[in-house]
Amino acid sequence: MSKSNPNPAASANPKNGADKAQAPKRSLTPRRRAREYALQGVYQSLVMRRAGSLPNSAMIAKQLAEDPAFKRCQLDLFQGIFEGVLERADELEAIITPALDRPINELSPVEHAALLIGAYELAVDISIPYKVAINEAVELAKTFGGTDGHKYVNGVLDLVAQKLRTAETQSN
Repeated sequence: MSKSNPNPAASANPKNGADKAQAPKRSLTPRRRAREYALQGVYQSLVMRRAGSLPNSAMIAKQLAEDPAFKRCQLDLFQGIFEGVLERADELEAIITPALDRPINELSPVEHAALLIGAYELAVDISIPYKVAINEAVELAKTFGGTDGHKYVNGVLDLVAQKLRTAETQSN
């Protein structure tokens, strides 16, 4: 999966697509970039798993690292999220499944990956405020997902946060 063009209209029109000066530039922090690469890796793993293949996390990480922009991501955050999600995928899916309105295998791979990343940060990294964990997952879904997928991710993770971070969510 490659990053989506922030200006889909520009890529749809070859005349505009050739003029890169018209496309808005996204300024990514190293942390956001790390989450985006983690999403791409988790996405690839999910697609392989759905196709009946065993995902090779080392191969996926190596492939992602070949992108020149990868060196500008926060490597420890990428590794923590990517490896943590893959190691705990079954546990994370068990956490999010009660908040879903459909079977987990009916989620788009992008929504599924964003939910796994959000659930991982909510369940494992309590140093990240729950609102930040949810917002980051929503932003990933906005960037890579379908039109309203981010709204679904937001609703599911809000329910998950209420269970995992009860004291924190009730104090806000």
